[in-house]
Amino acid sequence: MNDADLDMSEFGGAASAEMDALRAERDDFRDRFMRALADAENARKRGDRDRREAEQYGGSKLARDLLPVYDNLRRALDTATDQHRAEAPALITGVELTLRELLSVMTKHNMTPIIPSIGEQFDPQMHQAMFEAPVQGTKAGQIIQVMTEGFLLHDRLLRPAQVGVSSSTS
Repeated sequence: MNDADLDMSEFGGAASAEMDALRAERDDFRDRFMRALADAENARKRGDRDRREAEQYGGSKLARDLLPVYDNLRRALDTATDQHRAEAPALITGVELTLRELLSVMTKHNMTPIIPSIGEQFDPQMHQAMFEAPVQGTKAGQIIQVMTEGFLLHDRLLRPAQVGVSSSTS
């Protein structure tokens, strides 16, 4: 064995330890890089989802604020008698056209009315029970009166339909 061989064997152990340390550091950097990539991808997906939700549901406060306007126009038409219609046909027509235009705008922005029928089964996901009363000829849980229509904004409940529900068991 000469001096060159002796020196290489001394460095072999140190070089191996250094290589192991470099490999461990490389693996650590690779792991951190992969986690950073995954975090960036998750942030991108979350941002896309948040942007879509903001586009679809960002106007929900305005939409809720328009519902009393819809209700009042609907009530005005519901209370108009034949005499009112005869005495002020232009006014009644104007209210009807305004309500129709409001409904058109609401539909354009994916607001869908929930219009329950008398006799329909109460659905707590879409309806809000305002009262319960026993009514002959109905089954418990059937809608007996509709006070206000509900609305969906896209697939989310904006306001439940307010209804009266039968408590009869016969």
